[in-house]
Amino acid sequence: MSARPSVHHRTVRADGVDIFYRESGDADSPTLLLVHGFPTSSHMYRHLLAELGDRFHVVAPDLPGFGFTQVPDERRYVHTFDALGETLRAFVEALGLSRYILYVFDYGAPVGLRLALHLPERVAGLVSQNGNAYLDGLGDAFGPTRQYWENPTPEHRDALRGILTLDGTRWQYEHGVRDTTLIAPEAWQLDHMLLQRPGVDEIQLDLFYDYRNNLALYPRFQQFFRDRLVPTLVIWGEHDPFFTPAGARAFQRDNPDAHVELIDTGHFALETHAGLIIQRIRETFQSDVRRGA
Repeated sequence: MSARPSVHHRTVRADGVDIFYRESGDADSPTLLLVHGFPTSSHMYRHLLAELGDRFHVVAPDLPGFGFTQVPDERRYVHTFDALGETLRAFVEALGLSRYILYVFDYGAPVGLRLALHLPERVAGLVSQNGNAYLDGLGDAFGPTRQYWENPTPEHRDALRGILTLDGTRWQYEHGVRDTTLIAPEAWQLDHMLLQRPGVDEIQLDLFYDYRNNLALYPRFQQFFRDRLVPTLVIWGEHDPFFTPAGARAFQRDNPDAHVELIDTGHFALETHAGLIIQRIRETFQSDVRRGA
C-alpha cells in the first residue's frame, strides 16, 4: 500500500497579510485550489488534502479574518469580498500557481470567482460545493441578512450575532444532516474558538453586510461559466438552509455539461460525504485536466 500524502502547514506573506495555508501533493501535479467559507477555514478541507495529494497538488489558504491567517495591525485591512479576492490573487501569485482547478464553498464562491474573473485563463476546472452564484440559490436563512442589507441599523446588525455563537456555529454543521454522529465536534468547536478572537465578530458582521455586493457580480460569474466552459462539478448538500438546490441546478443553464449532484446532507457536505466528493473529483478531473491544457 502506498503511504498517504503528507500535509504541510505553511505561511506566506502576500498582500501585506501572513496567509496560513495547507498543502499536499507534488507541485508538478494539477493544482486543486480550495477556497473555504464562513465560519470555517482550510481545516474544512483536511480530508481532501489527506486523500487527493496522490494525484493533485492541493492548496488550501485561510482567508483574512478566518483560521490562522494573521493580518498585521499596520495593514489596516478592510474586510470586504473585494479585498478577500485581491488577497487570494496575491496568494496565488506568491505561490506561482499558474493553472488550477478551483474548488469553492460558501464565501469561497464569491472570493474564488473574483479570482476567476481577474485570471480566467488560469482556471482549468471548477468544483462548487454549496458555492452559490445564482439568485435562485439564496435560501430562507438569508432573511435576517437581507433585512440588514435593506436597513443597516444597529438593531439589524445585532440580530445577526446569534450565528456567531457556539450554538449558531453547531447549527450550521448539523442542520439537515441525517446522522450527526458523522460530524467531528472539533470542526465546529475550532470555528467557534477562532470566532472568539478580539474583533473577529465585527469583521464577520461587516462581511454579512458586504455580501449584498456579491449579488451584483452574479451575472459576471455566469458569463465566466458560459465563456470558459471548463470541466465543472457541482456537488451540493441539498438541505442547506443558506444555498438551495435551485442554485446548484442553475449552473447547467450556463454550462450544460456541468455535472450536478445533490447529496442528502446539509451545508458542510464534506463533514459527512468526503469519500463521495473525493470520488467525484477523481472521476471528473483526473483524465480531463492537464497542467497547461
